[in-house]
Parts: sequence; C-alpha cells; structure tokens
Amino acid sequence: MPRMLDVSDEVRAEIGDEEADRLLADENTPGSYDCTSCRTPGDSGQERTSTVLFVGDETAVLAFAHASCLPSQVVQVTEEQLQGAVRSIGGVAPGAGEPPKAVPEQAVLGVTSGLVLIEGELHPALVVEPTTPIVRPGTAGPGDDFLPLLIEQGFTPVTELTSVPPVLHGWSVLLAMGQLHAVLQPSANGGQPVAWWQAHQPLQVTDSWRAAANKHQQVLMFAAPVGSIGRQPREDLLRESLDKAAAVGKLVAAALPLAGT
Repeated sequence: MPRMLDVSDEVRAEIGDEEADRLLADENTPGSYDCTSCRTPGDSGQERTSTVLFVGDETAVLAFAHASCLPSQVVQVTEEQLQGAVRSIGGVAPGAGEPPKAVPEQAVLGVTSGLVLIEGELHPALVVEPTTPIVRPGTAGPGDDFLPLLIEQGFTPVTELTSVPPVLHGWSVLLAMGQLHAVLQPSANGGQPVAWWQAHQPLQVTDSWRAAANKHQQVLMFAAPVGSIGRQPREDLLRESLDKAAAVGKLVAAALPLAGT
C-alpha cells in the first residue's frame, strides 16, 4: 500500500535525494508510528504523514508526525535534547548508525505560565521545573546541576522577587498565533537560535498573559530544581512557591525578549 508521506525540500536537502526517494518508495517508512508532536498513533498508509528531521550538533533523528500536527520540516535542537528525543520516539534510531546511548530517565521540563507582580506591575512569566534531577552532560550524577548550568548560560540567582531580572540577550520566548511554542537559546555555531525547550503542542496562554507580554515585549523566565515549585493551579500559589524557592537559594531568572506576537 502506498504511503501518504510528505518530505519537504529542506528535509530532502538534509537527508539526500537517495534516502528521500527510499522513504517515498516505502522502503524505510514505518506503517504505524507515534506522532512526534501529539504522541498519539498514526498510520502513513491511512493519513498524510510528515517527516520531521531533528538535527543536533553531531546527530540527526528522523521522526514522523501527523501532517495535521506538523508540516515536514527540519528542527534544530541541542544534542542533549536529541538524545532525549531518541529515547522518547519509539523505535527511531540516531543517524550515522549510532545506537541510542543507555542513560538514566530523561528529564522532562515542566513549564507553567502565569503573571507575577513585581514593583507594582504584572509581568508575564514562565516557570520551568524538570521532572528529575539534571546532571551535567557527560556525567552520571548523583546531584543536580540544573541551576549551575543555567547560571553559566547567563541566568541570575534570585533570593527575593523584588525587581525584574536582567535581560538575557540571545535568548527569547517564541509566541506565534497567540500560543507559546518554544524558549530559544543562541546556537553554538553562531547561526539561527535553537530550541532550549519546545512544546510538543503549542501551549495556550491567557489573554491577560499575552497582553502583558506584548506590553513589555519580554517574558520573565524562572527556573528551579525538581521538587521546588510543583504544578500550582493558581497564580497566588505559584507566587508563593516562587518566593519559597528564592528564599532557600533554589531559583534563577532572566528576562527573555519576546519573539512573535
């Protein structure tokens, strides 16, 4: 049965005509797959399917998505994110014949949006907390290097939420069509920014959050180690958790310029 597969020009340019033609000829295309965007099953024999190529510093991973979720495209990610994608995309192996590395459980970054009152004004904020301790690439732990790694990137330790943190140039928050898509960081080779965090599906934000983001043209990002904040259902509880994390030295922050609208 022919596959209903989309291979964009940019994906073809990365994988080469020979590999692209093999995919379209049904030689290397899975019939069923888990969509890399919405994580639900898909079938390239029954519905239009996009090829999505994740490209890291050393590795590339080809994944599949419902065409209704994502167009066929190339997505630049960090090598650490890519190794996580290898583990989360069932049955997809890295390029160049490299087997997936045996690693501890891959941390997922939980992201919560909310408005934070600082100096009498409401600011749009993103609060990032991983699901497991983050160790420095190349080490096996134990320990949690999440905050030191961010401080090395330019984030500022926060002991109390009394002033707006400094702007971290080169980083940005991507809003498109009123939805939150990604937190972008500078590329290691000086090219286009790459996704530090990317939503599997664009996240809805409130009208008041979007209005505040458009007003300030920046978003405050707060980050804390696993177990510091939790998933708070209300903004007052989120603020309370932020204050507690700051008081015990478990919070870093930066103001990230707004990309998109």
